[in-house]
Amino acid sequence: MLPDLLQGIDAGGLLIIQDSVSYSGRHLLKSFINAALSREEAVHVLGFDISEEELKDGLKGSPTQRLHFHNAYTDPLGWTDHPAFTVHQFCLEEVTRLVKHASHPKPATLVIDSLSWILRHLSPPAVCKTLQQLRKGGAVRSVICLLHADMHQRGTVGSVCHLATSVIIVAPGIKGDDAVAKITKRSKSGKVMQDEEIFSIKDDLTVTVQGKPSQFGPKQADPEEQETDPTANLTFNLRLSDTEREAKEKLALPFVFSKEKKTALLHSGPGSGRILYEPDANDDYDQEDPDDDLDV
Repeated sequence: MLPDLLQGIDAGGLLIIQDSVSYSGRHLLKSFINAALSREEAVHVLGFDISEEELKDGLKGSPTQRLHFHNAYTDPLGWTDHPAFTVHQFCLEEVTRLVKHASHPKPATLVIDSLSWILRHLSPPAVCKTLQQLRKGGAVRSVICLLHADMHQRGTVGSVCHLATSVIIVAPGIKGDDAVAKITKRSKSGKVMQDEEIFSIKDDLTVTVQGKPSQFGPKQADPEEQETDPTANLTFNLRLSDTEREAKEKLALPFVFSKEKKTALLHSGPGSGRILYEPDANDDYDQEDPDDDLDV
């Protein structure tokens, strides 16, 4: 599924590359930029995390004449008098103006590196609104975002990924430079496809899929999916030792009828008391109202 995404994202598509501190998704992001440039598409990069020189350093050999870098790295918050692009300019009108300023007749691919910078300074609803507007077409054909998931709350990450047509979660592999990609792709019909692949990225930014994680051994449990022990960090002990458990099982509770208690109650032994009652002829007993003789 990863090679299919590299061949091109559908018009109106939104791809989220979700990484963490354990593995960076920037190399995979550069692979998508390189693939788009190879298809002779115009690529506009909103660069917050790295400089233009660092971005183009990994794209040597690619046709970078169609690559447009909008510098939000040097002054992302607009503290100087003439910032190139700031976080607060992330809206449909400003992004459209930047893209249309370049003389390309076809809609361009917009790359946001990274979306985390924007989410740290703008509200998630505002960011989601702009992403949704960009998806509807116009000057932008498709959007590719890098998202550092461990910088945000889980609800924020979920809201952004819910808008995406494709989500790639990258994590370190078992050996060498291999990595694991958990891919979720939503088609226009609403069908959701999920896959998990082991891949590696070469120096020329080509992506090679090694296979499925199941082919290389048992699947490792996701730390977030592991069941947590609620008694792990308590100041007192809730667990019983073997001696305490044995004493608990032998304890006879006062209101629980054991087999011995039932036998003693149902079968009276010698010397036990009994109540004998013989009705008298003068007893006034009304079947309809047994308590009629009571003075209440």
